[in-house]
Amino acid sequence: MNLTMLSPGKEIFNGPITSVKVPGINGQFEILKDHAAIVSALANGSVRVIDDKGTSMTFDITQGFVEVLNNEVSILVHSLATAE
Repeated sequence: MNLTMLSPGKEIFNGPITSVKVPGINGQFEILKDHAAIVSALANGSVRVIDDKGTSMTFDITQGFVEVLNNEVSILVHSLATAE
């Protein structure tokens, strides 16, 4: 499965993954290989990515959208939340 995560003007992540957990507007959900096609709005929160080597990464986002189609996951976010 491949993930592309973008914010305006910046590619945040692009590569093979085993799973991604996103903050949907109705609660978190996880996307695994062969997930059904879906488009969903995202709320402020954390996106957890596990790449194909098992490395876990977390990105704090401010709103966005996720699309899943044929093991291609696209996440478009308004911005990454900044650490205080």
